[in-house]
Amino acid sequence: MTTLKKPSVTVDNTLSPAHTLLQIQCVDQKGLCYDIMRISKDSDIKVAYGRFTSSVKGFQNIDLFVQQKEDGQKIIDPERQKTLCSTLKEEMLHPLRVIIVNRGPDRELLVANPVELSGEGRPRVFYDVTLALKALGVFIFSAEVVRHSTQERQWEVYRRTLMGW
Repeated sequence: MTTLKKPSVTVDNTLSPAHTLLQIQCVDQKGLCYDIMRISKDSDIKVAYGRFTSSVKGFQNIDLFVQQKEDGQKIIDPERQKTLCSTLKEEMLHPLRVIIVNRGPDRELLVANPVELSGEGRPRVFYDVTLALKALGVFIFSAEVVRHSTQERQWEVYRRTLMGW
């Protein structure tokens, strides 16, 4: 039995004269690189160099040398560091939100993922969810993709009405 290891993100400004080092340790998962790059982009962080080590027992170690996009400087502000670290941890812990809702005789599967500030949604979610349901032998009666906005962000929500499950 494996235990879920919470993601860890540390900031180091002493190793490089021009870059901030982000050291990330987390569970290896599909779309991990995409999620980290999306968060960096949405946070106006430029990744100059990165190293992903091989997955060991399902965990990844990632080193990213980053700079602020607007001035090319290190990330010195402690509040900005804290915000970046907490955003990375949250998104690595919950890259997608999934819920199953009873709708009378039917069940509805809702899968939500955050939309980038540029308006793009996470690639292949619709395909991956459909493929997983097919592998489980679950029939899809209807499917749709909608956008939902909250105060903090916009979400892409994949709704599927399921049959025989």
